[in-house]
Amino acid sequence: MRLVAFPHAGGSASAYRALSSLLSPAVEVHSAQYPGRQDRLGEPVIDDLHVLADRLVDVVSALPKPFALFGHSMGAIVAFEVTRRLEARGLVPAALFVSARRGPDLYKENAHHLADDTTFLAEVGRLGGTAAMVLDDPDIRALALPALRGDYKAVETYRYRPGPDVSCPVVALAGDADPVLDVQDLENWREHTTGTFETELFEGGHFYLDDNLDAVAARILGKLTVSP
Repeated sequence: MRLVAFPHAGGSASAYRALSSLLSPAVEVHSAQYPGRQDRLGEPVIDDLHVLADRLVDVVSALPKPFALFGHSMGAIVAFEVTRRLEARGLVPAALFVSARRGPDLYKENAHHLADDTTFLAEVGRLGGTAAMVLDDPDIRALALPALRGDYKAVETYRYRPGPDVSCPVVALAGDADPVLDVQDLENWREHTTGTFETELFEGGHFYLDDNLDAVAARILGKLTVSP
């Protein structure tokens, strides 16, 4: 079994290193590396989630089967859109895990990506997902800002396109004190799959994963070991 993991806004493939270790050897983790960061720093950031999903589906569809998908925050929408495209090709994942994100057709009118650097970075820091040294060190901040702004633009301008959703099982996960997510909005994901749907809350905020990684890994393993 393989798990294809999609990072949050401003995140990189290395965000899932610890989760990969916990899931091994039962599940092999493949983490997406979006353009504009780490070893892809010289590539332009893709600031449209539909375009990003179009690029990723070819890579994911080439992986050996079976596989499941996991996405945190922005990554949840990316994982959902990739799953839609996979299923249109007749490839149905074992499961889709969506973390810390309301359903795809629920929007909040935000434009943080247009704010000045100070205001924008204050919003990024409020969620707690970016290391303090990234925000405080001028050199690292200069490298990180283009990817952060591009990702924020992508998620803030994303609009769900009506059409076939997914048929695979969907598991929605979140922190019970997430400052940007009404946990009731997790239920909206139920409307976007014809498969089974489950939710689970953990203690913590938007990046509840940091403090609940063992429990999240156990949840993933439990789901994937009972899935056909």
